[in-house]
Amino acid sequence: MVGAGSMGGMMSLLLAELGTEVVVYDPSEENVQALMKKAKDTGLEHQLSSEKDHESLCKALPSPKIFFFSLPHGSVGDKTVESLKPFLKSGDFIFDASNEHYASTERRQKMCEPLGVNFIGSGVSGGYQSARHGPSMSPGGSKEAVEKMLPFLRKAAAKDAQGRPCVAWMGEGGAGHYVKMVHNGIEQGMMSALCETWGIMTQCLGMKYEEIAETFEEWDTKGELFKNFLVSIGSDICRTKDPKDNSYVLDKVKDKVVQDVDETEGTGTWTIEEGSRLHVAIPTITAAHMFRLSSADAAQRIHVHKSLEGQIKVGRIEVPDKKAFIEDLRKATYAAFLMSFVQGLDLLEHINQEKKWNLDFSSIISIWRGGCIIQSDHISDLLGKVFEHHKHIHGNLLTVHEVGHELLRCYPALKNVVLKAVEADAHIPSLSASWSYFRYSGDVNLPTQFMEAELDYFGNHMFDLKGAGPGKPVTGTHHFEWHPARGISEGHR
Repeated sequence: MVGAGSMGGMMSLLLAELGTEVVVYDPSEENVQALMKKAKDTGLEHQLSSEKDHESLCKALPSPKIFFFSLPHGSVGDKTVESLKPFLKSGDFIFDASNEHYASTERRQKMCEPLGVNFIGSGVSGGYQSARHGPSMSPGGSKEAVEKMLPFLRKAAAKDAQGRPCVAWMGEGGAGHYVKMVHNGIEQGMMSALCETWGIMTQCLGMKYEEIAETFEEWDTKGELFKNFLVSIGSDICRTKDPKDNSYVLDKVKDKVVQDVDETEGTGTWTIEEGSRLHVAIPTITAAHMFRLSSADAAQRIHVHKSLEGQIKVGRIEVPDKKAFIEDLRKATYAAFLMSFVQGLDLLEHINQEKKWNLDFSSIISIWRGGCIIQSDHISDLLGKVFEHHKHIHGNLLTVHEVGHELLRCYPALKNVVLKAVEADAHIPSLSASWSYFRYSGDVNLPTQFMEAELDYFGNHMFDLKGAGPGKPVTGTHHFEWHPARGISEGHR
């Protein structure tokens, strides 16, 4: 195990508990000592040992050697591979379990290919808790290499409700890390929608933490949010008190999400970049990401607040039937969750067409059934059946009747929540983006015709005729000379 931080350390303990002898290297002696203490506390100290450098690490391993990486994204991975190269032999395996950019994974695979070393890039989801007892994994790379490791990975992976391991080969190259990137993008959309719902409950409805915890607990036990990981832990978070003073821990948490800004987490940023590059609309996810970025700079928000003299504040939502409105909140949250999946899977479909990975979307849904942050059993059941019955979906899942009508059923609730929240000046970037996305995705008379006309007016960008068929998303064939270009002497305006 190269890297003994929170994820690498917990994976080391998991593998040791499964009977594997694990040799650990981490440049931080503090990380290594903390891991060894945990191993001793759990009776696993005889399964773990540590080495001081890459050379001694390699000498301690039998052939073929198997390396698990749990490293920060970026140059650290390249430097680690270069440092290991003198000691690697044909048939060795590198299993990169870091949150890494798929292009970096593909670059390292090419670095290892001449050596005969199998480099597998894999998403590992579920946070450090799942890393300890069984995460969801999305390995990508050579199919032959992944299949050799799958029997071992199946033992370590999370199991779904039917006992099936949440791990499968995703595809060639960087497919595994790309799937994990999209998982994390979906995660950001879901987390934002849920925190917005929590904000409405606390600030607009005046609900106490215990009442919210009970509500989330009920949502998690039945209906569309059945066994939803984020809702489930939301209930725990609302109930947890600090034993030192019996106060709610949540009350002590500042409203700053900094993981994207400090670049300890890159997957959300990469998801937005890939959406733009591949021309895929992912507004629920994008709004969530922008919300996180704005939250991170608390000092700037204070300055803006002072500049605006604090004149805009979140107000109360007065409803005649609180129970009915909370039910609307549940459906709205579910709709935003499902639209996060729809948008993420649309992005995967586009990269699949570009890279010819031949992604198996049924397998992707199956590994998200347990051990991961976006686990949501009802959504997995819905989408699992969709991909089972529609083997070749080339496009947005909203075109599939089962998905479109599921969201149509929740649309009145989502609309009501957005309307009420806007009236109260509540913060609903992802909920409102989800409402807007659903509206414009299925409308055949958008005001963008005016935008297209203006583009043609000043830029000669061309347009398609409204009476013609839909055509493809390519440059139109018509131009109108709205206002001929004139020189200075011609009296331009």
